Amino acid sequence: MTRRVDAAWLREAPLRDILAALDGDGEEARIVGGAVRNALLGEPHGDIDIATTAPPAEVIRRVEAAGFKAVPTGVEHGTVTVVAAGQPFEVTTLREDVETFGRHAKVVFGRDWKRDAERRDFTINALSLSRDGTVHDYVGGLADIEARRVRFIGDAARRIAEDYLRILRFFRFHAAYGEGTPDPQGLAACIEGRAGLEQLSRERVRMEMVKLLVAKHAVPTLAPMTETGLLEQVLGGVPLLASYANMVKLEAALALAADPVRRLGALGISVVEDAERLRERLRLTNAEYERLASMADGWWQISTSGSEHEARVLLYRLGGAGFTDRVLLAWTRAPQGAADPTWHALATLPARWSAPAFPLKAADFMARGVPKGPRLGAALAAAEEAWIAAGFPADAPAVAAIADAAAAETR
Repeated sequence: MTRRVDAAWLREAPLRDILAALDGDGEEARIVGGAVRNALLGEPHGDIDIATTAPPAEVIRRVEAAGFKAVPTGVEHGTVTVVAAGQPFEVTTLREDVETFGRHAKVVFGRDWKRDAERRDFTINALSLSRDGTVHDYVGGLADIEARRVRFIGDAARRIAEDYLRILRFFRFHAAYGEGTPDPQGLAACIEGRAGLEQLSRERVRMEMVKLLVAKHAVPTLAPMTETGLLEQVLGGVPLLASYANMVKLEAALALAADPVRRLGALGISVVEDAERLRERLRLTNAEYERLASMADGWWQISTSGSEHEARVLLYRLGGAGFTDRVLLAWTRAPQGAADPTWHALATLPARWSAPAFPLKAADFMARGVPKGPRLGAALAAAEEAWIAAGFPADAPAVAAIADAAAAETR
């Protein structure tokens, strides 16, 4: 099955010139993978990958003759990175599987576009695009794109056994490009092969989960993952799907960008220990862990019944980003919905009020006779608490009075 698309970017330099160098004189080059899928879906093409019948040495010879830089980034696997106008393009020679054992399949270079397509994971990712705009489909990907269906190529269980990360990729691609319920054969194979998830590096799992959490249809996709126990297996704890769904609504209501860490907090955080678990399960960075731990620390104490001053104190202590994270987490678990005006007012406090910097320094207390050491630290801490309690005054007399009182207490 073939189809033509009018992809203007095919005719733009430097891609146009790279394809011209690789295509012809007995060899053929096409765009493959996500760029083709996205072109058919009317979405930005993202990274552009090229496949070719030419072996790596010939690829290098041709692109260098055309004036481009060739970097043998994975030449043993058939991949050469071509750098043109500062942009990298991966060019990979067609491959065929000789033996298959997980991610370490033995492959040889080939010239058969159909067999190369059959090595890929999902039908929508196995399309190729000639430079004249012809789309080539050997596995039913065009029909699946029309149906917005994510389907494994061939036997789903075999595809998964080749790389168990494909379980998470199945859900992630469904969340990004699919509609309705996931393909039943694919879903059944994911459930059957779920034990293989434990073989994966946590960094690879994290990468897929981050992308899944911000995908367009993540909420309905996470539902079957929750129902089948797959999500609990990945997170190491019971997922809080209602809280996650509410977070998605709140981000939209407040015109906030989809944030994977904030959404992960809604999905998997109740207490600080949950943040520690997720750090271990997903190899989170220190910054991501600290953010989740801050969200978990006392979110249940936040409500709309507090005073404006209490909200300002929290904003001062947490900073704008931390305040937003914790308030939104509390809001996802409150009975009021995304349209509630009181929660909206609380969540948007950082847009109306900027927390001032504490105006006193150590020198101010040393000038008042407080010596260096523990007493100086105590004076600073007491003064800051008094300044906060007084409503963050900025006028010099009020600040001086606070400093005088704190200094007198700690002499």
